[in-house]
Amino acid sequence: MPTVAAHRRALHRIPELDDRLPETCAYVRRVLEPLGCKITAPIPGGLCAFFDAGKPETAAFRADMDALPVTEATGLPYASRHPGQMHACGHDGHTALALALAEHAAAHLSELPRNVLLLFQPAEETTGRAERLCQAGIMERHNVTSVFGLHIWPGLPAGRVFSRPGPLMARSSEVTVTVTGKSVHLSRAAEGRDALTAGAEYLRRAYERTDALPQDQLRVLRFGKMTSGTVRNAVSGETRLEGSLRTYQEETHQLCRELLETLGREIAAETGCAVEVRLSRGYPAVWNHEGLYASVCRRLGPEAPAGLDQPVLAAEDFSFYQRRVPGVFFFLGAGNTPELHAPDFSFDDEAVLPAGLEFLKKLLMME
Repeated sequence: MPTVAAHRRALHRIPELDDRLPETCAYVRRVLEPLGCKITAPIPGGLCAFFDAGKPETAAFRADMDALPVTEATGLPYASRHPGQMHACGHDGHTALALALAEHAAAHLSELPRNVLLLFQPAEETTGRAERLCQAGIMERHNVTSVFGLHIWPGLPAGRVFSRPGPLMARSSEVTVTVTGKSVHLSRAAEGRDALTAGAEYLRRAYERTDALPQDQLRVLRFGKMTSGTVRNAVSGETRLEGSLRTYQEETHQLCRELLETLGREIAAETGCAVEVRLSRGYPAVWNHEGLYASVCRRLGPEAPAGLDQPVLAAEDFSFYQRRVPGVFFFLGAGNTPELHAPDFSFDDEAVLPAGLEFLKKLLMME
């Protein structure tokens, strides 16, 4: 039987994007089919494996399978065979862990305290297919009462598991601000409406006002891209700002939304430009169920996850599962590695993944 590291390396060679995962799904299905579980495909690019232990309740474990549009630069002997696509976020490791957990569940079916549902999910990086998988009714169909997931995480000690009760990862929205003015030759600048100046002022005030919010309202707003104008000697007719808003509380998110929309109206009134402010729906915050987290820590005792002092401002669509049933998300330390999404991201799978698997096995067998 392949080791968990072998599964990871096989998957690392065949990264695929979004919900178009034919090779990945074929690999997962080949591993699952001999294990006696019920395999279904509730959504495009997704697979579920149900292990029926004859119990009234089911515990779910989620693994995301999609990769990123990144050209790999690791030099690994098992590097991507798909140009411009790479497992740069550890999803190959997540899927490998779920496959190894499936093999363990099959070998210990009569000992399982609950039925087990493995959720092999597409499109975490793009369209948040966790929500679509939930909408397919798979969790209700199998009476899922708890859900667990983890993410390989650079900068934490290799092989150690970390988490915290309550907020762990952020509520996310993409922010797009479009300022439309009137372009004229700079010799007649007074006749135009300067979208560049208006956009720059919007940016300045947006940072000023969100930075001034109380410190207990955890949030970050930053724009990473600004485009404006056509040539150096004409007033800009359009400016576009692209950024992200991250919060934890829905109330803070709504407050920031209202602030950004109000600011748009102010800038429009002051400059004569039209200002459109759009926020994507995004992902909810990953919020670990306090009672389930306490139960995990109590039952695992000295093998419980280490505590994180602060949540992180990255986002994850695991949060959609947590809106259905109590759930806990964990970070699996990858050690001192390049950052997630970097073209040279990798980790020591022979050190990290077996430790992660042992932790998942303990969750699987937790009474």
